[in-house]
Amino acid sequence: MSKTILVVDDEPKIVDICRDYLSAAGFKVITAADGTRGLSLARNEKPDLVVLDLMMPGMDGLDVCRQLRREGTMPIVMLTARVEESDKLIGLELGADDYITKPFSPRELVARVRTVLRRAEGSSSPAEMIRAADLTLDRNRYVAALPTGEVSLTPTEFEILAALASQPGRIFSRGQLLMAARGVAFESYERAIDSHIRNLRRKIEPDDREPRYIVTVHGVGYKFAE
Repeated sequence: MSKTILVVDDEPKIVDICRDYLSAAGFKVITAADGTRGLSLARNEKPDLVVLDLMMPGMDGLDVCRQLRREGTMPIVMLTARVEESDKLIGLELGADDYITKPFSPRELVARVRTVLRRAEGSSSPAEMIRAADLTLDRNRYVAALPTGEVSLTPTEFEILAALASQPGRIFSRGQLLMAARGVAFESYERAIDSHIRNLRRKIEPDDREPRYIVTVHGVGYKFAE
């Protein structure tokens, strides 16, 4: 069964390009021209992934992303015409799994969508678990289990945490964590790792100001505490 992609953008030409290329790649595509309609479709149609424009009149992409993340872990690829790095990082901090800057290559969009979907599908081994300290990661459900209960993670957050937790004490550079999360390292995206780490700490650390699990190694990267 083909995967369903929801494209939310107020520019008809962008919607048409996304629809044409994603459909040609074998995806079922549904579209919305504004954030309110996009959020409604996401809730009702439950697509496998959302391609979401950052800047839209009314409810913008950040608002839609924020709301979707309150409700679940549906994969999100954000489109942005704004080049400020802070805008991209805000999107990632809200839980977007990836972002693409306009103008973009439609083929790159298809490749990114496929990569995020592969991450979201998880491991082919249904019983595969990762255990480190008192943390257990369930690869099937993208859930981290702590003594205090379960924590739902986005696919990107899960893959970063899984890389760290699978080798406690090993120091990972930002580039290495990008490789683990996306399958390819983009130097310009390395600061995005910091946003995902902040999200992870808010979710799993008893006190994210004094991390117990994810430790910063200044000037190098991060490690999972031994």
